[in-house]
Amino acid sequence: MFYPFVNCAKAKRFLIVCFLIVSTLFFGCSKKPSTPDPIVVVTPPPSAESTPPSTEVMMQAFYWDVTSGGIWWDSLQTRLNSWKSAGITALWLPVISKGQSGGYSMGYDPYDYFDFGQYNQMGTTETRFGSKTELISLLNNAKSKGFKLIADIVINHNSGGDLEFSPYSGKTYYTKFTPMSGKFNRSYEDFHPSGVDANDEGTFGSMPDLCHNVANVKDWLYKRPDGIAKYYKDSLGFDGWRFDYVKGYNPGVVKAWDSAVGGISIGEFYDGNVTLVNNWCIAANSGAFDFPLMFALKDAFNGNNLTKLEGAGLIVVNPSKAYTFVSNHDVDDIFAWNKLKAYAYILTAEGTPFIFYKDYESLLDQAKLNTLISIHKTLAAGSTTKLFSSTTEYILRRNGTPGLVAYFNTGTDTERKVQTVWVNTVLKDYTGANPDVTTDGSGYATIACKANSYAVYSRK
Repeated sequence: MFYPFVNCAKAKRFLIVCFLIVSTLFFGCSKKPSTPDPIVVVTPPPSAESTPPSTEVMMQAFYWDVTSGGIWWDSLQTRLNSWKSAGITALWLPVISKGQSGGYSMGYDPYDYFDFGQYNQMGTTETRFGSKTELISLLNNAKSKGFKLIADIVINHNSGGDLEFSPYSGKTYYTKFTPMSGKFNRSYEDFHPSGVDANDEGTFGSMPDLCHNVANVKDWLYKRPDGIAKYYKDSLGFDGWRFDYVKGYNPGVVKAWDSAVGGISIGEFYDGNVTLVNNWCIAANSGAFDFPLMFALKDAFNGNNLTKLEGAGLIVVNPSKAYTFVSNHDVDDIFAWNKLKAYAYILTAEGTPFIFYKDYESLLDQAKLNTLISIHKTLAAGSTTKLFSSTTEYILRRNGTPGLVAYFNTGTDTERKVQTVWVNTVLKDYTGANPDVTTDGSGYATIACKANSYAVYSRK
C-alpha cells in the first residue's frame, strides 16, 4: 500500500498550511470589518492677505527745551540725509511761530501765528529755533528730499495779549492781540466768554481761550486764503497738522479745518481710554496719537506683564487713524532698557509709527532702530492675529504680504511653536539674532527669541 506522508515533518507542515488556507477563507469572509485608522485632521495654514506694508515712518524732530539760541532749524538740516537713508518719510516740526516767551518759547504760548523769526517782538526777533530765513531753507530742503512736513498747531489758547475790559466777563484780561505781522488781530470778542459762547470744552491754564465759533477766528484759522491753515500749506509747504490739546475744543473745529485745507491730520487727545480717543477721531474725521497703546506698552514692559498688550490701543479699533509712539516731548515713561522692545512693537504692529528725536539721536542703538524701520516698511503688512500671550511672552502675526511674526520676550531664552501663513518655507529672523527655521506643510514652525528681547520672522 502506498503512504504519501511517510515523512512526518513534511506531513505536519502540509497540514498546517492547509489549515491556514481554510481558516483564512472561512473566517475572512465572515468576520466584521476592522476599525479604520483614525483620520488626522491637519489645520490648513491661514491665507495671506494681499495688503502691502505701509511705508510711512514719522520723526518727531524736537524734544522739550531743545537747544535755544536760534540754531535748531540749522541743526535739523544736518540730520535730513541720515533720516532719509533710514527710511523716515515725514517730519513733525515744533511750533514755528512766535510765542509770548520769545526766544525761550517752545511755541505753546502762541502770540503771532505769522512771525517765524522776522519781527522784533516779545523780546526777540528769531524764535527759539531760528529765523524765518533758516526755517524756509529747512522746509525747502526737506521737501526736496521727499519728506512730508507736519506743523504743530496750537489753537486752543493764546498768550501775550495786552489788558482790556470785556463786557461779557465784566473783567479786565489779556485779550488784546496786535501782532507785528498785522494778521489775526484779536480782542475780547474772540475769546471765552464771547458774544457767541460762554465757554467750550476746556481751557489751558489761565491763558485766554479762543472761541472757535466767532467768525474772525474761523476766518483766520482756516477759511481765509491768507489765513493760518492755507498759508502754512500753500506758501510754506506743510502737508499736515498735529493739533495740540484737542480736548480743549470741539472736534468739529478740526473737521472744518481739514475740510477746508486737507492734509495729514493728527490730534493730541491725551487719554488712555481708547473709546474716548476713537470717538474723537470719528467726530473730528481725523487721526490721533495712540495714547492708549503707549500706556499699554508702559504697563506691559515696565510692569513685566505682556498680557497688557492684548487688544490694546487705537490700533485695534481704528488702525488707519492710529499714530503710534513710544515717547514724545510731553511723556517719556517707558524705561530706557525697555524702549527698543516697545519700538519693535509699534514698528511691527498696525498704525503709523513716530520715532522720537532723543530716542533716535542719543538714547538707543540707532542701527537696531534702522533695522526695525526697514522691517516696518518692507514686511509689516495686513491685519493682526495674536498667536500667544503670557506675562513674559507675546507673539503676533501680520497677515499681509509678505507679513511677519513678531516675538516679544521679557524672560529667558525661549522658543515656541506657532502657525504662520507660509507652507514649507524657510523663515529668517530679520533682527539677525536667531537662526533660520522652516515651516511644515501646515505652516507651523518653532521660532526662538533671546532673553529680554524681540525677534521678527518672515519668509527668507
